[in-house]
Amino acid sequence: MISARRGLRAAGLLLATAFCSPAAASAIPFWMRLPEGVSTYSDRVDGLFRLILWITGIIFVVVELLLLFFLFRYRHREGRRAHYTHGSNRLEVIWTIVPAVICVVLALLSRATWADIKQHIPKEGVQIEITAEQFAWNIRYAGADNRFGTEDDVLSLNQLHVPVGQPVVVTLHSKDVIHSFFLPEFRVKQDAVPGLSTRIWFEGTRTGHWEIACAELCGLGHYRMKGFVTVETPEEFHKWLADQVAAAAAENAPGPATAPAAAPAPPAQEAKS
Repeated sequence: MISARRGLRAAGLLLATAFCSPAAASAIPFWMRLPEGVSTYSDRVDGLFRLILWITGIIFVVVELLLLFFLFRYRHREGRRAHYTHGSNRLEVIWTIVPAVICVVLALLSRATWADIKQHIPKEGVQIEITAEQFAWNIRYAGADNRFGTEDDVLSLNQLHVPVGQPVVVTLHSKDVIHSFFLPEFRVKQDAVPGLSTRIWFEGTRTGHWEIACAELCGLGHYRMKGFVTVETPEEFHKWLADQVAAAAAENAPGPATAPAAAPAPPAQEAKS
């Protein structure tokens, strides 16, 4: 019992260290690191992940060490009778309160980050509509009138272009089943649910090319439902958008008028003899 109490005290000390030391929370082995973060809030999300990883990792190690200790300490021995006991009410209260406190603290620590990502969506930014279907991402940009659902909308299949350093607000829809819009490097993941419109936002911090994945099993072709996101300079983005508008206008433009075909000449009459 004394050893168990010492183990719990050591676990409490390690947990307190993880909570109070940001450096310790961010120091994890290279093989456990998350993908590169390229959005403005990716570092905050990663910090919460690392902190949770440290806490759960410490608890796992302590529990497994205690399990091995009790397996060895109370192993079967000849001539030794088992002693049945209810246990310790004090220890049961401790290991009930400690996880509850940890969960409350983590909720409080993550509240501000959650609000900035899910609730405080920027009013100004690039507006994009994405409609998921089996098995593609239909991406729509507003045209010159800055309105969606009009003839000058720019449509793109599986190719998302956004400017670097500017907020991007995405409205998600689904045509058929539940999909999940997932940008791992941006720490963006949001379900697209049929009948619902869901808004998310992100802001890229550097230019590059990354993958769009569907993180929800959506059918037999789920494995091939992917697209690509390109973060480019504002000048490159506006040039790409203008090129798409011009291409759409040329495709929808009516062809040149053609002259009506001449009426066929009447058949020649045979001369009478």
